[in-house]
Amino acid sequence: MAPQSAKVPAMASNGSALDDSNPGGPPSGLSAIRTQYTSEQSVRQMLKNTGYDEAREDGYRLKGIQLIDSVRESLQLPVKTFDTAAIYYHKFRTRFPSNEYNYEDVALSALFVACKAEDTIKKSKEILCAAHNFRQPHDHKTPDDKIFEAPSRFTVGLERHILETIGFDFHVQYPQKLLIKMVRRMFPRGGSNEQDEGQRFLHVAYDMSIDVYKTFAPIKQTTFTLVLAILELTALLMDTDSGRASQFKTSAAFHTERACIIETILDLLDLYTQFPKSTKIGSRFDLNKLMDVKININNQVAKEERQRYYRWCDRCVPEALDARSVTPGSATSPATTRKRAASEGTQRFVFDADAARREVDLVAGYFNDEYEEVEVEEPLKEPEPRQSNRNSHPQRAHGQNHGEYGWPGYYRNSRHGPHNDRQRSRRGHGY
Repeated sequence: MAPQSAKVPAMASNGSALDDSNPGGPPSGLSAIRTQYTSEQSVRQMLKNTGYDEAREDGYRLKGIQLIDSVRESLQLPVKTFDTAAIYYHKFRTRFPSNEYNYEDVALSALFVACKAEDTIKKSKEILCAAHNFRQPHDHKTPDDKIFEAPSRFTVGLERHILETIGFDFHVQYPQKLLIKMVRRMFPRGGSNEQDEGQRFLHVAYDMSIDVYKTFAPIKQTTFTLVLAILELTALLMDTDSGRASQFKTSAAFHTERACIIETILDLLDLYTQFPKSTKIGSRFDLNKLMDVKININNQVAKEERQRYYRWCDRCVPEALDARSVTPGSATSPATTRKRAASEGTQRFVFDADAARREVDLVAGYFNDEYEEVEVEEPLKEPEPRQSNRNSHPQRAHGQNHGEYGWPGYYRNSRHGPHNDRQRSRRGHGY
């Protein structure tokens, strides 16, 4: 019996051995790695790319979050569903212009996707019916009404855009659970007065954890940063004993930085001073009190020589885009993004950055074109001698043009030239 020959692995064109278990195939498409957090500078740049109007977009942001919160309370959904829907709503608005999608449709679609992500499933018609009954309480409807059929299909259609916006990354932070634990740590069980103070403190801090989602802080900061900022700002507004909050001053123990906490506090103060009626906490405190706290925080930032926003780069700020040049068919439009994705490959979302880099390097070995430079000497043609007499040219073939010998071209007969040709035939025109 002949011995079996050992299999020699095949060699690729670039010299690397081919793996039969994972053969090389067509390019895997476009790989997108989603990040859970972003910076203030990146958020502003994305909004500028959509050609947003600052005053109008602030109103859409507040109205959209208020609609999500109202529908969530009407359907008795948990607060974690509200947190998820608010983050999806913010991420969608930073990518698509508001003139392409109504903020109410986006808010309800974000809540619809959040209900699936948090396992609090509600049908799209139930969400639309709750929103309709909230906006028009005198016209009460049921989810099986026919008026919700077309909006229901549109809501389901927006679901795909929301999933692409979040990159199929459903990780969302929930600060309320951690906030309750830290408030209990600040106010341990003791006398009745201490318990009452702790309940009042928690009531304000919990509502502030809802208001923080009316800013872009949840897509910029971690859970610990949000909770520490809420605790510190609540203690400043309620004049709570500084010793209770001193145990949370060490930001490094909570995997965050002091600059991030200050940025979140100032985001909340900007919200309360500019839009107090659109928040739960802004109308409870006097505006002068809010302004005094904001001035003290700004003085602290100036004293410590910190920046208003964490890791803000003044040299990286691009010039402001002209909103008049942005049209609905811009680079962020779904119509253009679908065409671009279809021409370049399938869009894929990867959660492991190292695995994505290894995949790109592996695929590049099969599709990179390498060329070898070869020098070839070509003989130069000697120029033909020019004729001294322009009339002594060789006999031309029949129908050959004068332009080939340096004479301006003309047509011998008007039948062979254009109707309005200026250079008429010499025959019959005074020649």
